[in-house]
Amino acid sequence: MIFLTLVRRDLALALRRPGTLVLPVLFFVLVGALFPFAVGPDARLLARIAPGVVWVAALLASLLPVETLVEPDRADGTLDQIVTRGIALEVWAAARLIAHWLGFAGPLLLALPVAGILLGVPFAVMGQLALALLLGTPALAALALLAASLTTGLRGGGALAGLIALPLALPVLIFGVGVGGDGALKLLTASSLVLVALTPFAAAAALKSALE
Repeated sequence: MIFLTLVRRDLALALRRPGTLVLPVLFFVLVGALFPFAVGPDARLLARIAPGVVWVAALLASLLPVETLVEPDRADGTLDQIVTRGIALEVWAAARLIAHWLGFAGPLLLALPVAGILLGVPFAVMGQLALALLLGTPALAALALLAASLTTGLRGGGALAGLIALPLALPVLIFGVGVGGDGALKLLTASSLVLVALTPFAAAAALKSALE
């Protein structure tokens, strides 16, 4: 199946560039290690703001590899070959979205206990936070891919992609941090589903314009 082949290819490319997988995790853990020094040793304050810090760190970690999501395939002609072979750009975009999510969300979830302990997250909250990240990180991956597609070929596209993705991620962050009840969890899940469903089509439309 073409879709699975593209996903395997993208994951293999990510593994050949260890920084693509390692840097988001290191950033995530370093935020957990450094933030307590910035706000002081107040355990109650840390426990209250820790979920928000974790979500912001996850968002920024998802944007670290944004320059490698689209631009290399555009620059080396891979996207042109995809179109020439009759493969829809929507399929390529969906595969890249899945690969990006697996590449950054999986390691982040594994590193969450370390970051959570450093931030003083109560163990009772850790499970809820892990579930929220599992459901919400697909939306972050989708926004990163969409921003990368909109800015591919532009000078300073990586920085511009970050400026595009950050405000669009606000609803996801709000629902993710407020996951204390079922309502916020349902809204977070719905946001992820909508973004994951729409992003391949929006990204493909942006790429078609860039390739013309």
